[in-house]
Amino acid sequence: MPKPESVVGVLGATSFVGNRLFAPELRQISDKDHTWIAFSRSKQELMPEEASNVHWCVLNDDPLANVRQKIEYWICLIPIWVLPDYYSLLESLGARRIIALSSTSRFSKVNSIDLSEQNLADRLVGGEQQLISWAEENTIDWVIVRPTLIYGFGRDQNITVIARFIQRFGFFPLLGKANGLRQPIHVDDVAKSCLLALNEEKIVGKAYNISGGETLSYKEMVERIFTVLGVKPKFIQFPLVAFRILITLLHFLPKFRKMSAGMADRMNQDLTFPNQDAKDDLKFEPRGFQLSKEDVGK
Repeated sequence: MPKPESVVGVLGATSFVGNRLFAPELRQISDKDHTWIAFSRSKQELMPEEASNVHWCVLNDDPLANVRQKIEYWICLIPIWVLPDYYSLLESLGARRIIALSSTSRFSKVNSIDLSEQNLADRLVGGEQQLISWAEENTIDWVIVRPTLIYGFGRDQNITVIARFIQRFGFFPLLGKANGLRQPIHVDDVAKSCLLALNEEKIVGKAYNISGGETLSYKEMVERIFTVLGVKPKFIQFPLVAFRILITLLHFLPKFRKMSAGMADRMNQDLTFPNQDAKDDLKFEPRGFQLSKEDVGK
């Protein structure tokens, strides 16, 4: 693992995953003597709880003028297709190992009926390819972490959106039997996987699909959301055409703009990703789908 005196930089430190990276319950994974430089786009962004060895740097200022030490180790949590904008910064600060966050959406959304989701998959693929090319050209070790469906603390765009729909309308729409398999992963386990990958310096040039510790059908997943909300499960089956009309109408409501026809189309597709290599290499042991009221934003 990085030496105790190592400096670790974090791009995307106030993102969904970044916000949990410095949580007290996760800090024991990395050596407590690390110095962390957390980069944020502006002073106005909400900062996670302060820690004695976490120092903040505003990207809108001149980072090179404000950071005096070399930063060899990095966890990059910004969208991977945005990462090339920061390659020169990483080079200037002496990067030699990078853990970058991507997504299994690069596989699951590549053939989506929703063009915006296809574009997302293309950006993820392109971002990964750019990272690999740049890192290898500059002799920088890289590891890519691709989580599947992330949830936690009411901040995600997956479970929380479903919970909001149930709270607003008292039912949830399904396409067919909605028996496609899912492996939801808690945001803390995603942050943990990044820390574990940072520590395993012998692992270089690998991409890991990171999934949760339990596999269940889409319908079963939604039933658990009903349960934690204290609402009796109620489903209404829609044909795809009606689903598209419903999604179009929902887009007029800000809280539901992330819902898409592609999401409905995938309800009956198995979106499971084996993670045995992460368990073997990183000693990664994710929790099952253990929802709390906090996770659904209640």
